[in-house]
Amino acid sequence: MFTGIIETLGTISAVRREGTNIHFTVASGFAEELKIDQSVAHDGVCLTVVAVDAAAGTHVVTAIDETLQKTNLSTWAPGRRMNLERCLAANGRFDGHIVQGHVDLTATCDSVEDQNGSWLYRFRHESGPGRVTVEKGSICINGTSLTCFNSTDDGFSVAIIPYTYEHTTFQDLRPGDQVNLEFDIVGKYVAKLLGK
Repeated sequence: MFTGIIETLGTISAVRREGTNIHFTVASGFAEELKIDQSVAHDGVCLTVVAVDAAAGTHVVTAIDETLQKTNLSTWAPGRRMNLERCLAANGRFDGHIVQGHVDLTATCDSVEDQNGSWLYRFRHESGPGRVTVEKGSICINGTSLTCFNSTDDGFSVAIIPYTYEHTTFQDLRPGDQVNLEFDIVGKYVAKLLGK
């Protein structure tokens, strides 16, 4: 389980395709602390570490077809930056919200507005069962726990403070870009139980 509080940024250094799978080599500041079989959220996608090169400061993860279909990983190329978070430790602080690393779908960034001290982003997604946002509720965008507002059936807005802007890939995001979206797990279960 994750919290949506980004630890560091990673950069893709290599991409290798094997059948329907894609192997990503990722450079980061905490590679030497990772171990094989560890779960790490990469832009909100929970992936298993399959190799670590501490000397090079890299680790390798593999994305299978199901993951590639639901996320934006198939477009990742060397040089691309991503938000990284390791699983929450049992004695860790729960500063964000419950994030599973199970992306529901991709959304499109419709607009980015510099508000002279913060940034306003508008996102659009396909409507459907379980794709629920509520005013001032939690949403996970590219692994980042955020509060949504101006919610509709197929979109919402988020406001980004300077610290988040500087320490995540939101500074790289442009209108038209695809992001990984994970809706609040509590909302998904409630929607399922109510048949919505």
